[in-house]
Amino acid sequence: MTPCILFAICGLLLGSFLNVCIVRLPAGESVVRPRSHCRSCGQPIAAWDNIPVLSWLLLRGACRGCGERISWRYPLVELATCGLFAICCLHFGFDWQTGAWTLLCFLLLGLAVMDAETLLLPDAFTLPGLALGVVFAGLRDGVRGAGLSLLAAAAGAVTLLLISGTYWLLRRRMGMGFGDVKLLAMLGAWLGIQQTALVLFLGVLVGAIYGVGILLFQRRKVDSLPASQFPVPFGTMLCAAGIYSIFLGPETLQWYLQFFH
Repeated sequence: MTPCILFAICGLLLGSFLNVCIVRLPAGESVVRPRSHCRSCGQPIAAWDNIPVLSWLLLRGACRGCGERISWRYPLVELATCGLFAICCLHFGFDWQTGAWTLLCFLLLGLAVMDAETLLLPDAFTLPGLALGVVFAGLRDGVRGAGLSLLAAAAGAVTLLLISGTYWLLRRRMGMGFGDVKLLAMLGAWLGIQQTALVLFLGVLVGAIYGVGILLFQRRKVDSLPASQFPVPFGTMLCAAGIYSIFLGPETLQWYLQFFH
């Protein structure tokens, strides 16, 4: 249990940094400089006001300097990162591969929130994530593993490019961005072809449910917008499906494939 507590503490600390990435990367800002500051008044945040979750509670969700509200997203991301790191330790045990899976969870959580808030999936997360997936496969399974990882990444990217190209031929407009293509390639590098297919299926399923929900509960608002302004954060759905697949992908595939035996 002690290793899992250590993983959880690391998750809290890295969750605080992940919030910085979520705010700054879509805006094209550095995650290193300037130091953490209030986005409203610009006042630097003191170290004692930057303790994950606790500082937000003590400050009652407001900036000490100007009183501007601090989003619920900050403590929620920190708690989610903490939880994912602890679950990785419980699920995979205490070894180097667990550290790799926590890294993937870190990237996917950050990309999910960034896409939900800005509809952007920064290359600073997807491209290094893709490369790290290939390296992880190589360290775990040797040259053959790295080759299969590259193949799965290519398969994921090509699949989304074909879907996007078909949509463009039918509707003469882009249905998804290249960030989604890079994201699925990254997931392919980490998870392999079978689990990447599962991720794509679940992502499309959740996206369809999301779309139907929007049509049912916000019909008047949706009807007043052109189709090009009806955004669906598909990357967020892929990230959620990817996190699911990390922990339950093999079992889900095994359950599904039993019907074909």
